[in-house]
Amino acid sequence: MLSPENRPITDLGTLKALAHPLRMQLYRGLCVARTATASQLAEQVDEAVSLVSYHLRKLAEHGLVEEAEPQSADGRERWWQPASDRVSIRDENFRDAPERAAAHLAATRLFHRQRADMYRRYLDERPTWGPEWNSAAPDNESLLRLTPAELAELGEELLALAKKYDEKGRAAEAAGDTEGRENVALHVYGFPFRV
Repeated sequence: MLSPENRPITDLGTLKALAHPLRMQLYRGLCVARTATASQLAEQVDEAVSLVSYHLRKLAEHGLVEEAEPQSADGRERWWQPASDRVSIRDENFRDAPERAAAHLAATRLFHRQRADMYRRYLDERPTWGPEWNSAAPDNESLLRLTPAELAELGEELLALAKKYDEKGRAAEAAGDTEGRENVALHVYGFPFRV
């Protein structure tokens, strides 16, 4: 059963396992679907089922995904799910050695590149979403004056707010309220800068 907890990634092996472009796509796909087979995920990422199965097993070796209860009568199908609601990867867990810091930076760049690609795809497809979705989709920038503690507090509050809306949407969907409901990505970055 899916753990409601955050899973901090602190070891280099797990970080490297997740910081593979296809594995991150598969992990993200499982987070959206909650459960899926290798065949379903292979169709999403346009890769061979055998390759997807291999990468799912690699993610499972590091405790990032796990087998799920079968969702169909076909006992040959292996179902997968994320092992936790979310993972967190913090800089402070990887700055103790140059190799660890470099791996963390490479992983972070990959995650941000994939997020930017998702947003670019939305922009390219914007006309197909219609005015209601395009008006609802926030696109803003806030330039604040904060301390590190205030930025951390803001991040935790934003995460809690996003979790509240995720739980609300999933509960409504489970109750049959599926009309107009779509997957939504919310990417929030907060970082210091100097002008």
